[in-house]
Amino acid sequence: MSYAYLFKYIIIGDTGVGKSCLLLQFTDKRFQPVHDLTIGVEFGARMITIDNKPIKLQIWDTAGQESFRSITRSYYRGAAGALLVYDITRRETFNHLASWLEDARQHANANMTIMLVGNKCDLSHRRAVSFEEGEQFAKENGLIFMEASAKTAQNVEEGFVKTAGAIYKKIQDGVFDVSNELNYIINKHVVPQNFPGM
Repeated sequence: MSYAYLFKYIIIGDTGVGKSCLLLQFTDKRFQPVHDLTIGVEFGARMITIDNKPIKLQIWDTAGQESFRSITRSYYRGAAGALLVYDITRRETFNHLASWLEDARQHANANMTIMLVGNKCDLSHRRAVSFEEGEQFAKENGLIFMEASAKTAQNVEEGFVKTAGAIYKKIQDGVFDVSNELNYIINKHVVPQNFPGM
């Protein structure tokens, strides 16, 4: 199926915050309660429509374990969007956001759109991080913010689509330089055909 643009996304955050579950819910509309730990990276894709234009989202789900950080870093290259995920029931996953953000800013395009996602909001009775704290962190760091639940699908669609909308607006505003030959909007240059995952 043809598309006007291809946006590459990366999903980052600590292990066990629900990155793979968010991806599965978005691409397959299903929740898998028991998910093996992601080794390296996993991949998913889905078409969406923005401003009557078909846009393909190519989403790389990365491993959260420290031992895979060097592999994960190579996938930041060319990402137009990122979902930075923490688990609202585990404060340490929130405390590690600054480290993930620093990684993203160091290895990715400066114009990358980052959506902060507080996952597992269906477990609000076990909440360890308030909505206001997430909102504040996002505000201080120039991120878009929402809480979501991969289990109930609450805000999952919105998270991916809102990020795409922000990227699309950057294209319209001339922040991203889009190639005419290849309709990839990635890293302000024509992406070679042998780019990983193309």
